[in-house]
Amino acid sequence: MALRHAVLATLMEGEASGYDLAKLFDAAVANYWMATPQQLYKELERMTADGLIEARVVEQEKRPNKRLHSITESGREALRAFIADSTKPTVIRDEMLVKVQGMDSGDAPAVAAVLIERIGWAEAKLARYERSRTRLLAGRSEQAYLSESAHIGPYLTLLRGIAFEQENIRWARFSLDAIRRRDATAADPADGEDSTTRR
Repeated sequence: MALRHAVLATLMEGEASGYDLAKLFDAAVANYWMATPQQLYKELERMTADGLIEARVVEQEKRPNKRLHSITESGREALRAFIADSTKPTVIRDEMLVKVQGMDSGDAPAVAAVLIERIGWAEAKLARYERSRTRLLAGRSEQAYLSESAHIGPYLTLLRGIAFEQENIRWARFSLDAIRRRDATAADPADGEDSTTRR
């Protein structure tokens, strides 16, 4: 998957400026694709040159003119071809998991700190996603939104992001608890003895 496919999918919701897209990639799209503003602006230039998107200039008073990008028919065809192509399984490369794997080298406290940090990040992202969900629903039930909205793709990907961060929090808390319980047992050797040893 290339960045341009994520941009094309995002522009299906309507035209957007580079600034708008950067905000979307930082918030809504962040649950499945990461890109810096610099990467986005460079890709928008390439996509315009390739005819996948087009831009129109909107003049603004007391502010710099704004370029709004929209998907072209060639862009729609490219997106349809991408969707029809086979999808590779997701590959996980998470340096935190490498640290957890190697924690028995004696660095359990450092791993516990990493887990606490990850919980904080996940909770912050989850809160952002939940606010986005509230904005999308706009007082409607989920069933009503899915049956009435012209675009349900963004909502479905948002739900995946919510589930992902919820699982990150659940697993990190479970792992942190396991480390703390193990440390507590090591601090009190008697806790590691069975009932026959204590007699």
